[in-house]
Amino acid sequence: MENLRFGLGAVVVAACVFIAAKLIGNQYVFFAGYVVLQYIVLATAWNILGGFTGYVNFGTAAFFAIGAYATVVLHKTTSLPMPVMILIGGVLAGIVGLGTGYLTLRLRGTFFSIATLAMAVVMQTLVTNWDFVGGSRGAYVIRPAKSPLLGGNYIEYLFLLMLALSVIAVVAARAIQHSTLGLGFASIRDDEGAAEAAGVPTLRLKLLATVLSGGFMGMAGAPLPYYVTYLDPASGFSLSYAVNTIAMPLIGGTASWLGPVIGAVLLGTLQQVATVTISSALSLLIVGVLLVLFVIAAPRGIVGWFQR
Repeated sequence: MENLRFGLGAVVVAACVFIAAKLIGNQYVFFAGYVVLQYIVLATAWNILGGFTGYVNFGTAAFFAIGAYATVVLHKTTSLPMPVMILIGGVLAGIVGLGTGYLTLRLRGTFFSIATLAMAVVMQTLVTNWDFVGGSRGAYVIRPAKSPLLGGNYIEYLFLLMLALSVIAVVAARAIQHSTLGLGFASIRDDEGAAEAAGVPTLRLKLLATVLSGGFMGMAGAPLPYYVTYLDPASGFSLSYAVNTIAMPLIGGTASWLGPVIGAVLLGTLQQVATVTISSALSLLIVGVLLVLFVIAAPRGIVGWFQR
C-alpha cells in the first residue's frame, strides 16, 4: 500500500513537471529535460546492481547502446510505436544482462568491473562492423514532426516518455529497497560469503539485479536515435554515459533509491547549464571535480551526509 501511494505521488510530481515545462514555452527545456530524465533512469538502473548489490558495472554504455541500436533496427524494418520500441530495447538489454551476468558474476570486485568494461568494448566493435545499422558511418533516423499525443512537437513526446520511464524506474528501485529482495541485495553487498552461508541464493539474486539494471538501461537508450536523429558508435557508446552513470549515484548516495535521483538532477542540470552558458566540453570536468569533492567531504553521498 505504501508503494502504491508513493507511485501515485510520483505520477503527480511527473505531471506537474510536464505542465511546468509546457508553461515555460521554450522548446530547449524539453531538450535539456530529456537528458536529465535519461540520467535519472540510467543512474537508478546502475544503482540496482552497483549500489544495492555492490557490483560496480563499467559497461553502462553497452546496455544503453543495445536499446539505441535496437530502435535503429526496428525503425528500418517496422513501424512500431516508440513505447513498444522502448520495451523491446529493454528486453534485449535484459537478456544480454542475463548472459553477461551468468558469465561474469562469479567474479568479484575489480575483476567483475573489468569484465563489464571488456563487454562494452566487444559490443562497440560488433556494432562498428555491422553495416545494417550504419557501422562506423552511423545511421540517420528521421524523427516525426508531430507527437502522436497532444499534437505537439515530437521532442515533447520523447520528454513525456522519458518522464514516465523515470517514474517507473524510481518507483521500482524504491520498492526493491524496501522489500525482501532488497534485503537480499544488501546482504550480498555487505558480506557475500556470509550471505551464502546463511542460505541466500546469491547467484540468482545477482542475475536478477543484472537483468533489471540492464533492462532499464536499454529502455533509457531506446529513444536516443529519435532524439539525436543520427547515431554512430562513438555517440552510442560515449564515455560520458559510463562516467555520469557511476558518478551520479556516488554523489547522491548509493545506499538509497533517492541518491541517484538527486545526483542525476544535480549533475545533469549543471551540465546542461554549462553547455548553454560556457561550453559542452565542461561536462566531464564538472563531474570529475564534484566527484573528487564528494569523495573527500561526503563519501556516502548527499543522502548519506544528511542521514549521518
